[in-house]
Amino acid sequence: MISPAQIRMARAGLGISVRVLAERSSVAESTIHRFEAGRGGMQTGTLERLQSILEDGGAVFIAADAAGGAGVRLKT
Repeated sequence: MISPAQIRMARAGLGISVRVLAERSSVAESTIHRFEAGRGGMQTGTLERLQSILEDGGAVFIAADAAGGAGVRLKT
């Protein structure tokens, strides 16, 4: 499962605002803001929808492993 920080990083890398992500995903802006700030959870299906939209835009989510923490990179 992706983290709030990974969503923020993906949005920043892709140049997508919370408003645009909310419009594309049909998720309320306030829900995205709250999750990114660590002030609430998100249903699995909703989180998967956000991840899919960001991946379609070119984000690649990287899981934490022995080499380092979770992160995001952009497709080349």
